[in-house]
Amino acid sequence: MGRALYFECGAGISGDMTVAALLDLGADRDALERMLESVPLEGVRAEIGRVKKAGLDVCDFSVILPEDNHDHDMEYLYGHEHGQEHHHDQHHAHDHNHDHEHPHSHDHDHGHHHEHRGLSEVLDILGQLDMTPTAWEMAERVFRILAEAEAKAHGVSLDKVHFHEVGAADSIVDIAAAAVCFDSLGVRDCIIPALYEGSGSVRCQHGILPVPVPAVLNIAAAHGLPLTITNRPGELVTPTGAALAAAFRTSGKLPERFRILKTGVGAGKREYERPSLLRVMLIEAEQTPEPGEPSDSLTLLETNVDDCTGEALGYTMEQLMSAGARDVYYTPVYMKKNRPGYLLSVLCTEADRETMERLIFAHTTTIGIRRTAVERTTLARRSGKVRTSFGEVEVKYCTAPDGERVSPEYESVAAICRKTGESFQGVMERLRAELSTTTK
Repeated sequence: MGRALYFECGAGISGDMTVAALLDLGADRDALERMLESVPLEGVRAEIGRVKKAGLDVCDFSVILPEDNHDHDMEYLYGHEHGQEHHHDQHHAHDHNHDHEHPHSHDHDHGHHHEHRGLSEVLDILGQLDMTPTAWEMAERVFRILAEAEAKAHGVSLDKVHFHEVGAADSIVDIAAAAVCFDSLGVRDCIIPALYEGSGSVRCQHGILPVPVPAVLNIAAAHGLPLTITNRPGELVTPTGAALAAAFRTSGKLPERFRILKTGVGAGKREYERPSLLRVMLIEAEQTPEPGEPSDSLTLLETNVDDCTGEALGYTMEQLMSAGARDVYYTPVYMKKNRPGYLLSVLCTEADRETMERLIFAHTTTIGIRRTAVERTTLARRSGKVRTSFGEVEVKYCTAPDGERVSPEYESVAAICRKTGESFQGVMERLRAELSTTTK
């Protein structure tokens, strides 16, 4: 693994927190604003700003809706169990990403009636947005994850799931914005070790639900998201946040050692005892060799060929080694229909992989190449030159557990043989004898 995004979800995750953290990390704001300008939802707009959370200056992303909802209202959400007034910042009167999408028509608790959209209508709206194909695919995946979770929670088929209009407007903007920001960073590895969730219960359109809410549990179960339940009252992980985590996550394990290249922090809107902050870090893995045993990562490329001449295979090896392959070798194998063939194996760095693949495709008859990341442990080594009875000879020093070893390089031995006419084995033995007594 090279660079990756590390989502630290100790205070939960939601859509607005995700967008804000990715923006703070350096996501393309111009690309985001172009997408926002293309949203075909009347009266829906977004704001990007900075707020103070626990004394920290952090990024804030808000979707402003034509009508208010209760997602920001702590008394509405938790008054049934707290029994006391909760104060919150009125600047965030339109928090949008902590809603729960549910099927079936129903009246808003304050008497407002809203239309509903199915998944196909939501995807049609996504198709009208100004975003790259990759960002669109990410957004579509997140919505399908959400729809599948809600369908399971309510016992309906996927095509029967409908999203409440206020929630759908929020979710469309949130999910599309997160997809655009994630795509613009150009980093596809995403590490999320765990989602930290609260406890207790929360009020939604259909009444009071336990935390984690069913949609979050369904997403975690379907996509292998580790949940850590804390004793903090409240809903820290929203369905939208869980769906984004499921879509973006490629690993749950941090490298043993890494450098932090940049950090972005996004603000949530709900007011809990612990501030709702999501940190996303751009990290780069570092190797951790044992003392005296350097290790590194290489890529192993392999392909089987049974219709390629020996001349072509020999030339391919020359080209691969000249291009920087660490090692190239052939292994006799029996292939389909008992045909004799060769397994071509190439060790190279990941940076050189595409070059090696192009050479293999160009100079052999193969139509497919397998690749595997491999780790290796190496001895510390260095090169040098030593004066011998044959003149100056290039040598290689290796530091082994039993001391330093020295050996002549092949090309130097071969050059001496060509010049003197002596046998390769005879020259090698004399050089090794001299090197064993030569002061380095």
